[in-house]
Amino acid sequence: MSSDFVIHLGLSQLQLLKGDITKIAVDAIVNAANSSLAGGGGVDGAIHRAGGPQIMLELDEIRKQIGQCETGSAVVTSAGRLPARYVFHAVGPRYRDGQHDEPAQLASCYTKCLDMAAERELATISFPSISTGIYGYPIEEAADIAVRTVTEWLREHTSSVRIVKLVQFSASDHEVYQRHAQDLRASAAPRS
Repeated sequence: MSSDFVIHLGLSQLQLLKGDITKIAVDAIVNAANSSLAGGGGVDGAIHRAGGPQIMLELDEIRKQIGQCETGSAVVTSAGRLPARYVFHAVGPRYRDGQHDEPAQLASCYTKCLDMAAERELATISFPSISTGIYGYPIEEAADIAVRTVTEWLREHTSSVRIVKLVQFSASDHEVYQRHAQDLRASAAPRS
């Protein structure tokens, strides 16, 4: 699956793709998890189905140690049968009205997972559209936060992370992400 939109950021790049995140080969796949780390629907369900029972067995052990995962944070497991080495289970915020720290919590999901990838010296990572399903985060706001947060992180960090893929399942979500990425690229272009 090839990217149809790329922002080059020095040695790294942000790619936007429309497709099934469980089929894209990367070092780490980010899962849009719930705080109980007990599996769910949407991306979470798809990742568990594709990855197999090993992922949930590891999450069972993590839950025994920490209970729940805080909103804006993430935990790591192996990837089971997925085309990756790791799954980073990030807990996005439930959208209320945008006035209850939701933007910071959503941005934290992206930075936490990028930090985890850098700590493990990984080169590639893919993200779904975190919190935009049953958690109700408006896609326009979520796409802007995702694109800006990843771009800023790549600009500010020298690490092993070379390719960040933001993967959207639907064509309509993909169009929103592309528009925000184009706006960001245009605003960052040197003025003549």
